[in-house]
Amino acid sequence: MKQPTFHDLTNVDVLPEELFRRTEADLSFFVEKVKPIIEAVRTEGDEALIRFAKDFDRVTADRMSIRAEENEFEEAFARMDPKVIESIKYAAENIRVFHEAQKPEEMWLKEMRPGAFAGDRHVPIDSVACYVPRGKGSFPSVLLMTAIPAIVAGVPRPIVITPPGPDGKVDDATLVAARLVGIKEIYKCGGAQGVAAVAYGTQTVPKCLKIVGPGSPWVVTAKRQLSHLIDPGTPAGPSEGVVLADDTVNPSLAALDLIIESEHGPDSSAYLVTNSREVAEGVIAALPGLWAKLDPKRAEFSQTVLCGEHGGIVLTKDFETAIEWVNEYAPEHLEILSEEPLAVMNRIRNAGEILLGNYTPVTLGNFVLGPNAVLPTNGAAKTAGPLSVFDYMKRISVGYVTRAGYDELAEQAHGFAVYEGFSSHALAVSPLRKEIIKNGK
Repeated sequence: MKQPTFHDLTNVDVLPEELFRRTEADLSFFVEKVKPIIEAVRTEGDEALIRFAKDFDRVTADRMSIRAEENEFEEAFARMDPKVIESIKYAAENIRVFHEAQKPEEMWLKEMRPGAFAGDRHVPIDSVACYVPRGKGSFPSVLLMTAIPAIVAGVPRPIVITPPGPDGKVDDATLVAARLVGIKEIYKCGGAQGVAAVAYGTQTVPKCLKIVGPGSPWVVTAKRQLSHLIDPGTPAGPSEGVVLADDTVNPSLAALDLIIESEHGPDSSAYLVTNSREVAEGVIAALPGLWAKLDPKRAEFSQTVLCGEHGGIVLTKDFETAIEWVNEYAPEHLEILSEEPLAVMNRIRNAGEILLGNYTPVTLGNFVLGPNAVLPTNGAAKTAGPLSVFDYMKRISVGYVTRAGYDELAEQAHGFAVYEGFSSHALAVSPLRKEIIKNGK
């Protein structure tokens, strides 16, 4: 059995740059391959989507409707295990409550000076496409995380795009989740072709203003190439997780949580970072036994990640360096295992989410806790945060100046306008304005 990659940094003063690279960082392989896919969807529309469903998604069905039909929803409910439906409802409620609490007030105004008011209105975006991947499994949880904030924000037309299975249908759990949260439109197109479909619009798929949700490098590349046509949203590529552990941690527990994100696929990243050699060695010793308990496919994914270039065990000379490593890496998911996780959290600046203590594994955050699990990847957590209700809304600035407040602001604005050489700006706040208003012409 392969051995986890071990990075001993105890005698290193400068953190190795190669440890911060992700598979998503170099998309050069995909750039030229994505271009013809995008062009085919632009010129051929639905015909290209049907062809790519056969070529890329291995659809063998004689007929495939691009939009999920009503009977498909009904059949999905009939086939689904009631316990799974109950879990979907449970998660949906927590996610809804969280995002409703997050939703800003529709408008606020503050009196900046006597008689002069300024503020913001929050307005939902007209149309948003929620991308739900399927290549490495089915992800009703992603539908909940992307669709519920759209519903809470009040998006008039939230839709879902997702790759079809070989039978030309959407997986049952995704259909059930969609119907439970109020999504009416699901379209069977994934990958770069799905992104192109909502960027341009086809005979069936509506053109959307924004796309949200995680995806493969094909999806990430297509989003970048089409960003002039559709807002690509927060960068969300292959999964990545970091477990930060001090010397108080049970190594078996740290190993248990380390494998969570590593099972997503070979393009994922997963690291244990610790200043304790005992913890590091204990995790390495515990991993084979945990891999033996996994589904063989997931075990293979986990071993590929943890024994490869984008995962493993990082041992630092002290805990301060371990924290420095985390802040530089800016992981999508960060678990803090420590007797004082709150104290450690206060020293973390960069992470998509922070999960604290022995009873908060990434699993809970991914599915049922409530905060959004669509998170920035590839270091984007240094400047971006989780998907939120704000991603489905836009702010419109509001200003209102009364007659009583006008004179003071006009005098100061006139000085700016003259200095910057904008004569029409200056004229608009000159005595001419009051003269026009007074005369009513």
